[in-house]
Amino acid sequence: MSQQPISPLKNFFAGGFGGVCLVFAGHPLDTIKVRLQTQPKPKPGESLIYAGTIDCFKKTLAKEGVKGLYKGMAAPIIGVTPMFAVCFFGFGLGKKLQQRTPDDILTYPQLFAAGMLSGVFTTAIMAPGERIKCLLQIQAASGEVKYAGPMDCVKQLYRESGIRGIYKGTALTLMRDVPASGMYFMSYEWLKKLLTPAGKSPNELSVPSVLFAGGMAGIFNWAVAIPPDVLKSRFQTAPEGKYPNGFRDVLRELIREEGVGSLYKGFNAVMLRAFPANAACFLGFELAMKFLNWLAPNL
Repeated sequence: MSQQPISPLKNFFAGGFGGVCLVFAGHPLDTIKVRLQTQPKPKPGESLIYAGTIDCFKKTLAKEGVKGLYKGMAAPIIGVTPMFAVCFFGFGLGKKLQQRTPDDILTYPQLFAAGMLSGVFTTAIMAPGERIKCLLQIQAASGEVKYAGPMDCVKQLYRESGIRGIYKGTALTLMRDVPASGMYFMSYEWLKKLLTPAGKSPNELSVPSVLFAGGMAGIFNWAVAIPPDVLKSRFQTAPEGKYPNGFRDVLRELIREEGVGSLYKGFNAVMLRAFPANAACFLGFELAMKFLNWLAPNL
């Protein structure tokens, strides 16, 4: 049975739909992750604002209601839809570039390389969006309102330090997304193959299998991404000039003050979010892909 030719354009649209599904499923836990990662060190005799994931969830709900969990969601919806579109487009392009004929089956290292290319593609959109999201999420937690919303945040950052202010943390976003995206797509394709019954095509997988493969791919992705993500959240929300040597300073300070374990801050919140969010994303992607293949089989 010949496989459907790879279409980066279809990947683009289906990936965008997958991104919307991911934000709806995952944003509440993303808010909790950022609040846990950036909460200040308590003064002697005081305890942490949030004891952990469940405590942060309860306090946010009590203080701000369900809306508090969806704080700052406009920025990711605007940013994530094109970002996932570009991400899946990059993966489709990476696969297509490595095929000699449309029927070539790619090896796992080739799928990893295609995934890494998608990570490079997404960073251009991702870095500013992440910076704005982190700043809006922590101001809601700290109670000081500096920015009225995403656009106001962009204007103020641009006024203060030009385009560099908006793109602060790009190198760290690359360090996080390039290897993590490789892992993400490779593990998804591997699990899809693993769950496919003998004699069937991976494109005919049942909904629970797609959800499981997508959810696990999200977990593999974040296992690689968490340490650079913690450094990036710290660096992007730090006052101007706090870390003159970039992420090396953040890494030194974190390890000196809180030990190596601090690189896995927010681990529970990330892993709790990774499974449902990425399961929703890949299910959205696969359903959109089926629809597009039916709509325009030759595109």
